[in-house]
Amino acid sequence: MLNKLIVLAVLLLPACFANAHEYKSGELEIAHPWSQELPPNAPTVAAYFVIHNSGKTADRLLSVESPIAGVAQLHEHVMQNGLMKMQQVPSVEIPAGGETTFAPMAYHVMLLELKDRSLLSDGKRFPLTMHFEKSGDVTVEVAVQKKAPDSMQAHMHAQ
Repeated sequence: MLNKLIVLAVLLLPACFANAHEYKSGELEIAHPWSQELPPNAPTVAAYFVIHNSGKTADRLLSVESPIAGVAQLHEHVMQNGLMKMQQVPSVEIPAGGETTFAPMAYHVMLLELKDRSLLSDGKRFPLTMHFEKSGDVTVEVAVQKKAPDSMQAHMHAQ
């Protein structure tokens, strides 16, 4: 019986890691990169995640890129003249001992000039490389989902 339990534990262990969706680079941890499934004719797609900085100095996300898009940009939503507006930003600071959230109606990555739409349906993943000022480059797998994760719902409603 004990042997069967050990075999079962060994077989289930990879599944636990498959669901883990966090990436580290230096003092930074990028948690659950995701994108929402869009209609086939959508001209752009956005990617979201949370970056935790456990270090004692701030870092900065300088740029991003993905093979599924010709152009990848850092964007934010801002209120101007009573209207919510999206605008490109040159970089995003990740504060020391803090975090920066990329979510709908906040910072986000815009992927333009889409090349490979086959990876933009529910359950698929696509690579996204982040270029940090101090922590270097980190490539993550962005999970495409039909709706925002539960952890993002609270952020979206708080805006």
